[in-house]
Amino acid sequence: MTDFFKGILPIAYEGPESRNEFAFRHYNPDEVILGKRMEEHLRFAVAYWHSFAWPGGDPFGGQTFDRPWFGDTMALAKMKADVAFEMFDILGVPYFCFHDADVRPEGATFAESRRNLEEIVDYFAAKMESHRTKLLWGTANLFSHRRFMAGAATNPDPEVFAWSAATVKSCMDATHKLCGQNYVLWGGREGYETLLNTDLARESEHAGRFLSMVVDYKHKIGFKGAILIEPKPQEPSKHQYDYDVATVYGFLKRFGLEGEVKLNIEQGHAILAGHSFEHELALAASLGLLGSIDMNRNDYQSGWDTDQFPDSVPEMARAYYEILRAGGFTTGGTNFDAKLRRQSLDPEDLILAHSGAMDVCARALKAAAALFADDTLEAARRDRYVGWDKPENQAMLTSGLEAIAARVEAEGINPAPRSGRQERLENLWNRYV
Repeated sequence: MTDFFKGILPIAYEGPESRNEFAFRHYNPDEVILGKRMEEHLRFAVAYWHSFAWPGGDPFGGQTFDRPWFGDTMALAKMKADVAFEMFDILGVPYFCFHDADVRPEGATFAESRRNLEEIVDYFAAKMESHRTKLLWGTANLFSHRRFMAGAATNPDPEVFAWSAATVKSCMDATHKLCGQNYVLWGGREGYETLLNTDLARESEHAGRFLSMVVDYKHKIGFKGAILIEPKPQEPSKHQYDYDVATVYGFLKRFGLEGEVKLNIEQGHAILAGHSFEHELALAASLGLLGSIDMNRNDYQSGWDTDQFPDSVPEMARAYYEILRAGGFTTGGTNFDAKLRRQSLDPEDLILAHSGAMDVCARALKAAAALFADDTLEAARRDRYVGWDKPENQAMLTSGLEAIAARVEAEGINPAPRSGRQERLENLWNRYV
């Protein structure tokens, strides 16, 4: 035990009227919604990197957090793990997520870094035997070190490609050993700064081959979780190859991997791509690619990825409605890829940021579930397309232009516009949210 969270008791559900700052008002893990416990719907996870590894810097300022585990020794890495699992217990979260660089010190060689990771994985495994929190997903940090300044799988230097492949193997091994539900690939620097020094065709082929090797290795080791790609359009690269859901789908189709890989979709990344979060979720679901989500928000004035904790019930309700329409999570969940503000220095801030976000998501889920169960919105959606249920209209989809044109003239088809009823449906939505 450490004393970092000394005096903070486990957060319990006390209901909407509670005045206790350290209580859940809406997140009741045992409440049954649409036949499933709330905890099983939301599947909350804590992001190790933002909560325990981030020093509090921004593009214009350095470290503001002074954590007792900051340092590059194995002893401090284990202290960090002790604190992390204490926080998991306080929050009652079922899952956590990590990159290799979050949990172990960097070694002088790849082999030393791998051994450090393996030692921490064993330490995690022992903790997971006595704690309820499990691993939602693991991943590799292939973007922070200067060796990745020109990418990892798409790097023009084959030695960086090799280092990256070896790193992913070690992280997949770690995830597999810890019975992770998923393995995530985020190409933070898989993109380009200028076309003057970039071979797009070559880099794309290398990225496709790299992902194929990941899928092959998954099957070789018997990993039962999902392989997920996390789209992001920009920052730090000028144009990243995994721009959004549609771009990633095209990439997967090109290399025949659409049946092997799904997506981890982040709210902040969707906004950077010029989309809404619910659009990216709905598109992924329509393509059979919805895997998991990173829950956060951006500052809409700053225009970059600020990774703030969610605070808008209406925004999150739109997201969870699309997840419910897709049938809910299987291996995925709600990972809080969010970080404290640089001025939020206290241990209590770390707890309250997460518990508040969990309440926002729970309230949003309940609103979305109530509307989904009512079926009025879905009935309106079905009614808008009801004409397509007629056999003669379905037949158009397997005929040709000549046959359709002949039918238009023979039947005297002259369609009158029908209202989309958008405002009426927005009013319906707002009655629930």
